[in-house]
Amino acid sequence: MKRKSSKHSDLPSRDRKLAQNFHELSRRILHYANRGTPRIEFLREITKMLMEFSGCDSIELRLKHNELYYHWIGTCCPEDSFHYETMSFAQDEKGRIIPCAKDNSNLEQLCKDIYCGHANLSLPCFTSNGSFWTGDTLNPLATFPVKDGQVNIKNLLNDVGYMSLALIPFVIGDEDLGLVLLKSTLRNFFTKREIEFYEGVAQTLGVAIADRRAQAALRERIKELTCLYSIAQVVQRPNISQEEILNYVVKLLPPAFQYPDIAQARLILDRQVYLTTNFSEDKKKLISNIVVEGRHRGIIEVVYTEKIYEIEESYFLKEEQDLLDTVARQVAIIIERRHTEEEKLKLQEQLRHADRLATIGQLAAGVAHELNEPLGNILGFAQLAKKCYKLPTQAGYDIEKIINASLHAREVVKKLLIFARQMPTRKTSVNLNQIIKEGLYFLESRCTTQGVKLKRFLSSDLPEIIADPAQLNQVLVNLVVNAVQAMPGGGDITITTKAIDDKVLLIVEDMGVGMSDEVIKQIFIPFFTTKDVGQGTGLGLPVVHGIVTSHGGSIKVESKVGKGTRFEIRLPVNLPQEKRENKDGI
Repeated sequence: MKRKSSKHSDLPSRDRKLAQNFHELSRRILHYANRGTPRIEFLREITKMLMEFSGCDSIELRLKHNELYYHWIGTCCPEDSFHYETMSFAQDEKGRIIPCAKDNSNLEQLCKDIYCGHANLSLPCFTSNGSFWTGDTLNPLATFPVKDGQVNIKNLLNDVGYMSLALIPFVIGDEDLGLVLLKSTLRNFFTKREIEFYEGVAQTLGVAIADRRAQAALRERIKELTCLYSIAQVVQRPNISQEEILNYVVKLLPPAFQYPDIAQARLILDRQVYLTTNFSEDKKKLISNIVVEGRHRGIIEVVYTEKIYEIEESYFLKEEQDLLDTVARQVAIIIERRHTEEEKLKLQEQLRHADRLATIGQLAAGVAHELNEPLGNILGFAQLAKKCYKLPTQAGYDIEKIINASLHAREVVKKLLIFARQMPTRKTSVNLNQIIKEGLYFLESRCTTQGVKLKRFLSSDLPEIIADPAQLNQVLVNLVVNAVQAMPGGGDITITTKAIDDKVLLIVEDMGVGMSDEVIKQIFIPFFTTKDVGQGTGLGLPVVHGIVTSHGGSIKVESKVGKGTRFEIRLPVNLPQEKRENKDGI
């Protein structure tokens, strides 16, 4: 609309045009509010519409949104320009916050009276709806009732900078108030008819702003729900790893925030970092802790890589913090479920392993008993044959081989019976250090010839335990022999004993070739061996396992390929009766 050049030149035609264009302007404002544009763009376009329509030189919007109070100012000269500024706020007598400066200028006092409903509506410069308008800001305007009496506004020009001024309040939603300031450099720019019209425009603007805010909030909620739904969908994918899930979570977070184009995310779990491509540290960030089963395991954070408009009340919405907290809880649940599934698989594997051991034990016991009798006959008749008079030398050598082979076979049978727990145990009170000293005495020479050094770290105050000395000696010998075979180039074997709580520990460590995780899973399975044919029966470690478990103990294995292996055996201490009672709290 063109600027007016005089006071009365085209008022009739202008009124007709205003009446004709009212519905069109309202429709345009409401239509633009439905386009989902960002706040800055929305205010710029609406202000531009109003300036073009009204012919004003400047239009100012005073708005309150949540805890944010700001001016939005549009001017037409020398060309259309727009800027905003946040503002301080004042309070009315009820403590209600209103978007007015705290200074006592005439303009601010007028704005406060309009906001608080203190204006004298009987004065000609006020409308029945509480709007103020004047065509000459230099002349005395009116008096307004206030707490201390009467305030006579003599000059608004110094505060406004324009000759004609209109202040029109409007409602945004149920609570927030807004104020439109229409300004012109011309005197007597407004008429009463125009002000009534602009009051309608202002109310339409309030509806449009409320509608845009509601739509913006709805879009944010949709984005947040979409994020949570997408995470749920990712978790349900078959055969997806935890690492893949966490990478997806990080990628799904930025699109759920107000400014997805400049948002980046990072997730840290147990020092493992997952982040989006252009993530960079920034003070403006939102953080939520990942707590799994009561223990802090990491964080999730979202940052903006660029500065956002100051007109926004905050970088992050309260709902976005709620979203991040929800995602952090979901990640914790995912980790807990994965841990539970892994434990379940381990238990199932342990059950299958125990079942296999039980089956093999029964088979081994049967085979051992069946073999004992023929082996005894072979060994007995071979020993008798060896005593024959004038036995040829070669035959004597061959019979000796038969005897040695029978003895070896009988030792294998004995191990099978031990594994199957068919051998009778003779438990007594023993000192583990003494068993180790006696057992290593017979292994010293073998170790020396193969370049292996035995290191002993035996606890001096080791309590006695109830055990079968022969079987514990078998455990020691098997572990040391295994360690020697794992170090073909020589090295150190460390044997350590110690007491912890009500357990006695035997630790055997070597510097050998080590084992992979797959091998460790199978070392206690009978007849499994990584040694060459003829160098092992695959019964040594299963026998160790059987002896330890039959004594109520446990065995733990740690190994790294190329680094060595560590066996830790824990055996229960036979506490005296009074100590057991004290330990149990009786």
